[in-house]
Amino acid sequence: MLESMGSLTGSPWIYAVVALSVLLDVFLPVLPSGVLVITAATAAAAGSTTVVGAAGQVQREVPSLMILLLCAATASVLGDLVAYRLAWRGGDRLDRAIARSRRLTRAQDRLGTALSRGGGALVVVARFAPAGRSVVSLGAGAAHRKVKEFLPWSALAGLVWAGYSVGLGYFGGAWLGAGWIGAAVSVLALFAAGALAAYVMRRPTQTAEPAA
Repeated sequence: MLESMGSLTGSPWIYAVVALSVLLDVFLPVLPSGVLVITAATAAAAGSTTVVGAAGQVQREVPSLMILLLCAATASVLGDLVAYRLAWRGGDRLDRAIARSRRLTRAQDRLGTALSRGGGALVVVARFAPAGRSVVSLGAGAAHRKVKEFLPWSALAGLVWAGYSVGLGYFGGAWLGAGWIGAAVSVLALFAAGALAAYVMRRPTQTAEPAA
């Protein structure tokens, strides 16, 4: 794993690459931001590495877990806010696009209900689901939910997701070795969490019937 990632995991550029990927995947969910975070954390599990080159041995540092976590969490929140503000100011064209999307309309309704009741766990769950972050951020903005209702839950979602991804990569690398096996098992665990989150988001909202 470390050899294949080469100089990237041993360079400060890894933080910029991770942050940019996490920031943009709210608009491009196909970006492998979670895989990048796990790969960098797996590299960190190996500690510093010594690479033998033409000029002799070169000591290469590996990513700091704390900086990696902060970069991923901060980029996650910033990306959410950008999508939220764009949807807030999107105008009629975006409103019509959202109205044509059952997924976005359903997310708007569920998110509005959750936030109005003082609970935004849906925002946290959606962070793990494929494209769930995009749906919730755009839905909150298009519904003109207040920033103070959305931002704290977005920050919690980003921190939980980043902590989970970094933890998977680090402990997977520590227990299974900082190679392809450890990284693959960690990525599968991330995908499993995403599948569970997607299932939760697809469930219909349970509404209590008024007492007779």
